[in-house]
Order: sequence, then structure tokens, then C-alpha cells
Amino acid sequence: MFGNIGVPEILLIVAFILVFFGAKKLPEIAKGIGKGIKEFKSEINTIKDTVEPIKKELK
Repeated sequence: MFGNIGVPEILLIVAFILVFFGAKKLPEIAKGIGKGIKEFKSEINTIKDTVEPIKKELK
């Protein structure tokens, strides 16, 4: 699934998060993680768009 992390490990992580943060905070945490991933992907695309012309110029 995620490299060497299987379903039991993911369930253990989710259980830990539920115990540590509580069920009420879980949607907020998931929303924050989703926003972070979206921003990260956006920045990667920006970097790729910047690097591609430079790569073509160097060829």
C-alpha cells in the first residue's frame, strides 16, 4: 500500500491518532493534511515548470 506499510500498521496509526487527538479533532486533522498534500503537489509542479525550460536550454 504505502511502501512497506500494510493495512495493520495503518489501522494502528489511525487508532493512535483517535486516542491521542480524539474523534472530534480527526476531521480537522484530515483537512489540514489534505491541504498540506495539495500545497506540496502544487509546489512540485511549479518547480517542474521552472526546471523544464532550463533543462531544454542545457541540451
